[in-house]
Amino acid sequence: MQTSVLIYLVIFGLLAAGGNLVGGFFVTEAGTASRTALKRLVGVGAGFMLAAVFLEVVPAITAQWATEAPTAMAWLLGGYLLIQLAEHAIAPHLHFGEEVHTEEVGRRGVAATAVLGLAIHAFFDGVTIASGLLSSLRLGVFLSLAVLIHKLPEGFTVASIVLSSGRGLRAARQATVLVATATFAGIVLVVLAQPLVTYTLPLSAGVTLYVAASDLIPEVNQEGGLRASLFVLSGVVLFYLVHLIVRAAMGV
Repeated sequence: MQTSVLIYLVIFGLLAAGGNLVGGFFVTEAGTASRTALKRLVGVGAGFMLAAVFLEVVPAITAQWATEAPTAMAWLLGGYLLIQLAEHAIAPHLHFGEEVHTEEVGRRGVAATAVLGLAIHAFFDGVTIASGLLSSLRLGVFLSLAVLIHKLPEGFTVASIVLSSGRGLRAARQATVLVATATFAGIVLVVLAQPLVTYTLPLSAGVTLYVAASDLIPEVNQEGGLRASLFVLSGVVLFYLVHLIVRAAMGV
């Protein structure tokens, strides 16, 4: 592995884990106005992630797999279904955003399974970052940014769930640290199994697609109206601007 790639892995891994911690901070320390702004970031993140998957990752995957593109799409579908299974089998009450159903979350084991579900999300965030960077720097930048944008809401969610279950601030912070650590675990796994990157890239693309379309978009839709759609559209526009910047910086 090139030293430059290793440096990028460490940098983006730290930023992603830091995003979880900052998101948890918004729940445990920040005021209502800051939490509202964080919720809106969910819409921006959803738009950016959808654009990244369809406009950057899928074309790269089909180019890598060439005549076996249908197999690659099967791996992508597998990633989508894997997270759907994890959410509904392990953490059926999990959703992104502030937890307000305190009675439901307060039931024995619900909060723990929700935190476990988010840790699985975070683990595949790490898989996504490493798979992108080990495939190409350009792809890695786009996927890492897609992960970073939803890391704040992810940390926000895990801390909110723990607090809603009746646990204290310390437990909420510990849960946030656990989720942040899971991100690094995903990165380490892919680095140790580099020959499998051809498979982990479409798998992680399916995970990213699920998080954007099935986790984040429903949260945005709860707000309803034109404003919700504009947040998602702004994420797509942000992706396009980043796309132009990356192309100019890399000369491609």
